[in-house]
Amino acid sequence: QLVESGGGLVQAGGSLRLSCAASGLTFADYSIDWFRQAPGKEREGVSSINNNDGDIYYTDSVKGRFTIASDDAKDTVYLQMNSLNPEDTAVYFCAADRVDSGITPAQRMSDPSYEYDTWGQGTQVTVSS
Repeated sequence: QLVESGGGLVQAGGSLRLSCAASGLTFADYSIDWFRQAPGKEREGVSSINNNDGDIYYTDSVKGRFTIASDDAKDTVYLQMNSLNPEDTAVYFCAADRVDSGITPAQRMSDPSYEYDTWGQGTQVTVSS
């Protein structure tokens, strides 16, 4: 099970830190991917971290602004989001994929039919101009 938290309303230029807390799975066996979906838009892959080897991926639109990190002691992945702008407004979800799936983050995050092992319920991020 994955549970997201940390969303909210923030002004442009502000920051938020999202959390994705995992339970019922062996944390080191999974990558955690962050997605977002804005109203009327397709789901977009944002960032990923491999909890086994630490490999990290960011989509181009968030590079230099977002930072993903993992706390193994808490089985939690964080997404630190800085310099937020209204285009970042969306529901943010995290999803878990086994690290031995052999699929790269870019591949699976761009495939709308890819089957993740589990998803969180999402947390709303709203950035006002």
